[in-house]
Amino acid sequence: MPDPKTPAQDPFLRRAGHYLTNAAIVGLIRFALAIPYRARVAFVGWVVQHLLGPLAGYAARARDNVSMILPALSEADRNRIVSRCLNNVGRSFIENYSAKEFPKRMAQLAPSGPGVAALERAAETGQAVILVTGHYGNYEAARACLVARGYDIGGLYRDMKNPYFNAHYVKTMEAFGGPVFPQGRRGTAGFVRHLKEGGQLVLLFDQHVFGAPALDFLGEPANTALSAAELALRYDALLIPFYGIRQPDGISFEAVFESPVVHTDPATMTQALNDSLAARIRADPEQWFWVHRRWRIHDN
Repeated sequence: MPDPKTPAQDPFLRRAGHYLTNAAIVGLIRFALAIPYRARVAFVGWVVQHLLGPLAGYAARARDNVSMILPALSEADRNRIVSRCLNNVGRSFIENYSAKEFPKRMAQLAPSGPGVAALERAAETGQAVILVTGHYGNYEAARACLVARGYDIGGLYRDMKNPYFNAHYVKTMEAFGGPVFPQGRRGTAGFVRHLKEGGQLVLLFDQHVFGAPALDFLGEPANTALSAAELALRYDALLIPFYGIRQPDGISFEAVFESPVVHTDPATMTQALNDSLAARIRADPEQWFWVHRRWRIHDN
């Protein structure tokens, strides 16, 4: 949804733009929350797919990314991926605002994969765990699944440039349970304390970070933060890739936890995370958020 980065402009016009944008988003959210859950999720998926995505430029950006990474696909196949990607973005957005229905539904999920046993052992012994994922499916589905099973899953978030939107955006993450911390110095102390106490934390690593090392991602160099691996090494935490995978009905999910990444060095471990996500994307490219500026090597 709203992009964390916006062009520089007059402060008054920027505030006015933030206010009006947030008012429109809040109106959409309130209308959607007033209708039944299944219709709500389908409706916002449609709105982002057919209206907001194209108008905001997300569709064009996603199409450029898909064309670069999957050039052998036909134009029809590329357009299908972009269209369904936008639909998934919209569905995920309103699911995360459905603070009662969504967690209740996700509580019925049974987590799967080899990482589940590793997570359980770590919880028993007090070992910290860093759960790492990308903007794929809806990662909050897996987090809500674990919170319902008694895990105290903390999260790290990036403040949005729109302060009006950011205020209620943060509340949606807090509603899923577990502490949430803003990126930067303000949230670092709490984030590290939670980790030192043997807690579990969720990190998303698939957005461009200026100055970060360029690692392979889907066959192209992409600046990728090493912070998840560095924290895992520093605090002897398990590093577990996980995914909330949307199912064909568009409503239900599978929560998959892969084997922990072997501790070696930050770059090697982060490359393993890139490879894990890339494999998921190649298996089902419609689930990933192609709308981000992931490959910006030439902008550095």
